[in-house]
Amino acid sequence: MTQSTDTLVLCCGAIAKEIIAILHTNGWDNMRVECLPASLHNAPDQLPERLREKIHQNKAHYDRVLALYSDCGTGGAMQRMLEEEGVESIGGAHCYEVFTGSAKFHEMIANEPGCFFLTDFLARHFEKLVYRGLGLDRFPKLRDTYFGNYTKMVYLAQVDDAAIVARAQAAAQSVDLELEIRHTGYGSYEAFLRDRQHDPLF
Repeated sequence: MTQSTDTLVLCCGAIAKEIIAILHTNGWDNMRVECLPASLHNAPDQLPERLREKIHQNKAHYDRVLALYSDCGTGGAMQRMLEEEGVESIGGAHCYEVFTGSAKFHEMIANEPGCFFLTDFLARHFEKLVYRGLGLDRFPKLRDTYFGNYTKMVYLAQVDDAAIVARAQAAAQSVDLELEIRHTGYGSYEAFLRDRQHDPLF
């Protein structure tokens, strides 16, 4: 077994850039990041076991493993797997809730249930993953099928970047939704990691 004082942080590829930025900004060089492809969100039934494989591949080499995965559409299977493996997770339903904070997010969706959410990652990749991924470039009439029940697009911004804002604006325009920008920063991800960094284990 490799002797180490490191923590392994497992996360989705959709938030890897943000998690690496948190660690770099705070100088937490005892934490290492491994991620799974963001595309697994299209197959949530596979996600818990794929994450379990990643845990088994790495667990012996670290003093602690943390999972920055929420339920992510697995119907509770993610949390059950993490409990079986003895891995602490950040919890929540999805990254939108974690970036916003649970209380604020639930208040927002209770008052404004018709929101379609973007993060920095989804704003950058909306055209490929959503617009073309759903075939809207070829079949624009599907717009109402997919987006007819939404009232606006809410961009939960992690960083202040004019280029990403422009992409969010283009995304909203492409599906004929009003855009609202809410700056969340790194939300509960940073607080969660800070609390574990200051744990007596270290």
